[in-house]
Amino acid sequence: MPTRPSPLRAFVLSLCSALLFPLSASLAHAAPNPAFDQLVNTLADDWVRADPLAATGSQYFSGAAQDALDRQLIAKDFQYGTPLDFAERARRAEAARSALTSLKKFTPGELDSVQRVSQAMLTWKLADTLRANDFSDHRFVFDQFRGLQVGFVNFLSQTHPIRNARDIENYLARLGQLAPLLDAGIAEASARAKAGIIPPKFILQATLDGLDRFLAPAPAKNVLVSSLDERASALTDLPAATRTAALADAEQIVRTAIIPAFQRIRALLVEHHKIATDDAGLWRLPRGAAAYAAALATNTTTDYTPDQIHEIGLKEVARIEQTMDGLLRSLGYTEGSVKDRYAKLTADSQPPAEPDPRPALLARFTEILRDAERRAESAFDLRPKAPVVVKREPPFTEKSAAAHYSFPAPDGTRPGVFWAPLPGPKFDVISMRTLVYHEGVPGHHFHIALQQELPEIPKFRQRRSFGGLSAFSEGWALYAEQLAVELGWYEGDPQGLLGQLDKELFRARRLVVDTGLHAKKWTRQQAIDYGISVSEVERYVVMPGQACSYKIGQLKILDVRAKAKRELGEKFSLKEFHNAVLRTGEVPLDVLATAIDEWISTEKAMR
Repeated sequence: MPTRPSPLRAFVLSLCSALLFPLSASLAHAAPNPAFDQLVNTLADDWVRADPLAATGSQYFSGAAQDALDRQLIAKDFQYGTPLDFAERARRAEAARSALTSLKKFTPGELDSVQRVSQAMLTWKLADTLRANDFSDHRFVFDQFRGLQVGFVNFLSQTHPIRNARDIENYLARLGQLAPLLDAGIAEASARAKAGIIPPKFILQATLDGLDRFLAPAPAKNVLVSSLDERASALTDLPAATRTAALADAEQIVRTAIIPAFQRIRALLVEHHKIATDDAGLWRLPRGAAAYAAALATNTTTDYTPDQIHEIGLKEVARIEQTMDGLLRSLGYTEGSVKDRYAKLTADSQPPAEPDPRPALLARFTEILRDAERRAESAFDLRPKAPVVVKREPPFTEKSAAAHYSFPAPDGTRPGVFWAPLPGPKFDVISMRTLVYHEGVPGHHFHIALQQELPEIPKFRQRRSFGGLSAFSEGWALYAEQLAVELGWYEGDPQGLLGQLDKELFRARRLVVDTGLHAKKWTRQQAIDYGISVSEVERYVVMPGQACSYKIGQLKILDVRAKAKRELGEKFSLKEFHNAVLRTGEVPLDVLATAIDEWISTEKAMR
């Protein structure tokens, strides 16, 4: 689906072209350039220093520098408000422009192969920061999935480390900063509402429901207190009096500051609910079409138009449904649509309601994960050293959350985690295996944890200092699902295979629904009727374009693998292909394609 490259993409492609063979011998074997490494390390240090949450999540610094950031929710020298504030966005944009100017001073001939990939990746990421910055006001300050009230609470309760007494002190320091930031968010949301940026009525209602779940427990049982209690209890060398005092301090902050701030958010959203409409997509907002084009570019790392992505989705839906039809018939499900028959199979596969099936389901997730680790040895030379575990999504976000992965701490104090929402009363038992393969092994855990461990990948890419790239990340995870099928992991399990196909169908339908909502004026109900759950549809409304990254990324990885097989023939090695992709690291899809072209040329020369 060729399109005319944008100026941004044209520049990135010009950098990528230097990776393509045939290269001169001097360029193919160029030595690393210390000046380039010094530049990108400085750029990354400054970027992360301005984002304390990223610094904590990746433990980017050490000693006093890291400790100082572990006490902040926002940068200490930032006095304007939340990370969504206009002044903060302007500062980030200026930093991105300055960094781009510095990167352009290096020609590909001055860099080795890893540095050329780093230059292309970082150039794309910084330029995309500028593009996305133009439409930052289109993001809702408070929503049910990634609003400030969700992001900060999840960070504090899940990511902030609790390893010792000092971490607890830092936790309490951050907890004391939360209410003022939420109030700043209220001011921002009010200003955006005056400019016509208000979430749809149904998004406001979902957010209000989440706020009510947060406010329901007594302060002592609030997730910001209970999560601290749970993690502090695991510290064998923490004096009981220290733990008791910390919990009392946390409870007081929650009761006197944070709960009132959440109540103020709730009051604002109730007022917005009175004037909101049910129109779902970005098309309804000022500059909505341009904002959606930017969102698609960010999330797919391509210049595909909404119409092109919509058409890919329709074709993939038809292909996958045809395969599912045959499998369902083989199991005796012959009446009704594929959607209806799969729903019947799901209903027939439900565990008994009593006793509570959740503990057994979590245990089954772990069993599948350990089995996947054993099976993966046949297709992967490179496997992360960091462990991965399964945990249940906390109740505060469980109803609206999707299954997801959080990366391990580089210092080994936190494993990779596959977070499994189990709100019930119905459970997606059939898709349990493919969820593990996507979120855990060989999906997100393999590429994210491994990227942190590979010594040849520079630190800023190991730690995803400039943010992730959804097309590669989600594309790899969806590729991992497909790989499990190809390797025979579903042998003797037609129900599990149907679960995999249903998840792939789900990602194909996402292409249709996301573009339908934001470009074709679909209603929320149209999206639900197409086969997407309510919570998922509402996720696409507040995260435009992100749902398109999965299938576009998967198709690109399959495409470059097919090219490698064609060109290498009998020389093709699946393990070596995976090594090449994983060693490249998380990059835009065009950069991945050129890196694999270089690998193909190297393989031809060596074998």
